[in-house]
Amino acid sequence: MKRIKQFFWLFLFGLASLWFLTDTTVWANLSGVFDWRNVLVQFSGVLGIGIMSVAMLLAVRPVWFESALGGLDKMYRLHKWLGIAGLALSVMHWLAANGPKWLVGWGWLERPVRGPRAVLPADEVIRQFFMDQRGLAEGLAEWAFYAAALLMVLALIKRFPYRYFLKVHHLLAVTYLVLVWHAVVLLKFEAWGSVLGLVMAVLMLSGSVAAVLVLLGRTAKRRQLAGEVVGIRQHTALQVVEVDVALQGPWAGHSAGQFAFVTLHEKEGAHPYTISSAWANNGRLTFIIKALGDYTNTLADTVRLKDKVKVEGPYGRFDFQSTQARQIWVAGGIGITPFVARMKALALMPDGKTVDLFHATSVLDPQVMALMAQDAKAADVNLHLLHSPQDGHLDAAHIVARVPDWRASDIWFCGPARFGQALKESFKTMGLPEARFHQELFEMR
Repeated sequence: MKRIKQFFWLFLFGLASLWFLTDTTVWANLSGVFDWRNVLVQFSGVLGIGIMSVAMLLAVRPVWFESALGGLDKMYRLHKWLGIAGLALSVMHWLAANGPKWLVGWGWLERPVRGPRAVLPADEVIRQFFMDQRGLAEGLAEWAFYAAALLMVLALIKRFPYRYFLKVHHLLAVTYLVLVWHAVVLLKFEAWGSVLGLVMAVLMLSGSVAAVLVLLGRTAKRRQLAGEVVGIRQHTALQVVEVDVALQGPWAGHSAGQFAFVTLHEKEGAHPYTISSAWANNGRLTFIIKALGDYTNTLADTVRLKDKVKVEGPYGRFDFQSTQARQIWVAGGIGITPFVARMKALALMPDGKTVDLFHATSVLDPQVMALMAQDAKAADVNLHLLHSPQDGHLDAAHIVARVPDWRASDIWFCGPARFGQALKESFKTMGLPEARFHQELFEMR
């Protein structure tokens, strides 16, 4: 989380500073509301389209960005923050552009007297072209703003069905391209010859390419493979279904703890599921899928053997790599899946670390628990199973009591976000360095 917070604020501050330094003379000529209005419009416009451009770039899941930000789950959290910030700046831009006009219409403000429109030299055809496009760019962008604001609000509502959430993001790519045209036309012409103009050109060009890829359905196309469902196991008590997929093509392999985007039904689109099998170079992957939403609640009844599947990945940096001699794993509910994969990998290739796995669950399935105990034994992992109704809620005190040398460990957590945050704060208070608490961001929206 620290890395994406740093990126967010450094990018925002850097772009704001670059805008401020591009034209320092503007501050000496501010003499009224409309002068301030023009400054705020330019400022909010530059920041807004810059932030939207980075958000659009992240939407196509660039692998090099994932490495820099610490995993796709972190990248998606940054994407969400950028979307919210872009929405706030767009509202600010819209108010700055229209507020003074409303005040004039209500008779509370006098419109400044404008002189005759300047006649440009014949060789300034580009500037003239931009000036001629201002009316169209402003009109289209206003409607694009209304649409984008509505779509962003819908995307933030977690009850909004996932399949519609995906469609909303496709439509946002259209509104983004309209807003790019607006920004190109309305950015102060002199700025295009500055460093700010170069940066804005790179941002908007990158974002536009990403938007086109989204609209054409080409997102991460090179990381996708076709496959077929070859195994299904249902665990009714846990509301979980295990799906085995045979890939039809070369899979580069994956590390335990990584996940993939899986399309089991085209109408529903791709969902992120943790890969629960270790990579054995046999072209097969297993996914453990919990019934958590409108689609996954029906999956046990709709997935069939020989169904065609599309798998994209792998993604994620929840990879269990550390310098500590021992590790503590904490899983809440379906958050057990990366640890299942890691235990299977350790059974094939031990790493010599001492590992304690704490798994908190509200429902016990004897068959599943027996399989987990078998995996733990094969991987030489100390398994601590807590049945919440009987044993109470898992907390840091419980872990410390069972692992006396916890200070020599690092902690790997996967589960509900609030549960993870509470554990992190408790261990931080007890002196565990923050960098040694590794958390998978359970929520992708």
